[in-house]
Amino acid sequence: MRAERTLAIIKPDAVGKGLIGKIIGHLEEAGFVVTDLQMTRLSEAEARRFYEVHAERPFYDSLVAFMTSARCVPMVLERKSAVSALRETIGATDPARAADGTIRKLYAESVERNAIHASDSPENAEREIEFFFPQG
Repeated sequence: MRAERTLAIIKPDAVGKGLIGKIIGHLEEAGFVVTDLQMTRLSEAEARRFYEVHAERPFYDSLVAFMTSARCVPMVLERKSAVSALRETIGATDPARAADGTIRKLYAESVERNAIHASDSPENAEREIEFFFPQG
């Protein structure tokens, strides 16, 4: 089977705690290959556009505020079944419910400050990759 691509974002809370290397190491140990990576600080307009799928949800404004509060690290990851494998590797959104050994169990503070974003479908992965890495 051909490698699949997905997007992960190391969020401002994890960047601020100096966890970039540990999280990337965890991902590589899980078989992911980092094919593109950048450090950026999202503007409010960018964060609103990226998370527009959540615009009607009560947490949207706080999510936008959090994601624009400091730098984040979006990256393209590849491996077989990348989308589902990444979701399993990072764990549940709520770190209290995340499986032992997952990124969120190890590094997240709360549901909102949960260390990492992962695309939830192959279609969204391609859209999200294009958002941060339009060259391809």
